[in-house]
Amino acid sequence: MKKSHDAIDEQVDQCVGLTRNAENIVALTGAGISTSAGISDFRGPQGLYVTRRYDPEKVFDINYFLHDPKPFYDFTRDFLTLESKIQPTFTHRFLTQLQSAGKLKAVITQNIDGLHTKALTKNVLEVHGGYQKSFCLKCGQEFSFQVMTEKIFKEDVPRCRCGGVVKPDVVFFGENVKYLNEAYDLSEKADLFFVIGSSCVVQPAASIPTATHGKIVVVNQGDVDLYPADVVLTVKDDIDRFFEGVADQLLNFH
Repeated sequence: MKKSHDAIDEQVDQCVGLTRNAENIVALTGAGISTSAGISDFRGPQGLYVTRRYDPEKVFDINYFLHDPKPFYDFTRDFLTLESKIQPTFTHRFLTQLQSAGKLKAVITQNIDGLHTKALTKNVLEVHGGYQKSFCLKCGQEFSFQVMTEKIFKEDVPRCRCGGVVKPDVVFFGENVKYLNEAYDLSEKADLFFVIGSSCVVQPAASIPTATHGKIVVVNQGDVDLYPADVVLTVKDDIDRFFEGVADQLLNFH
């Protein structure tokens, strides 16, 4: 039975139309796409920045890490324990389907949870890095995810054989983000740009959508300020529920 054609249905229809007509879609994703998987948005009600279970100024600040890396690794042990159990959300999988259909060209993500990779999405630019690689800050030796994970759970602060502290390839405050030029280039070429689960407050990643010449669709439960970008649709709804509605209409779009 067809549900009533309320405001959300109209937004779903509009998103479906925009997606059908697009040939070069790019998505920027933030923490909101992963909350239904069980990862709290750091800035959400149960997030790091609100509950203060971990002090974000200590956990993610590069200068503090160089002074005392232990708070970061205390957080990381909890994070990796959680990450090992979670699975991609419907929206992660939907983006993979959109890519398989030839519509989605790339995902630019602010997340470090690796869920886009778990969802088998290709061409994912992790602008804030991740845990897949780690490097010794003293000699530069690279450590794989598996080796580093073992070290993280064995050592309070993982160290290299040379004695240097090993740091995952996660971008801290005070470090340059990754793939920024590539992200701007993708944004410029997109004819449709999705902003999903990001409040767009952390720069410079937040400025990436404003480089696009295409239309922008924002799906996020909180406020997003992308002025002066051309936002044609702003959806404040449960992200998975919204894209389930979009997917229902796009089953045969490819």
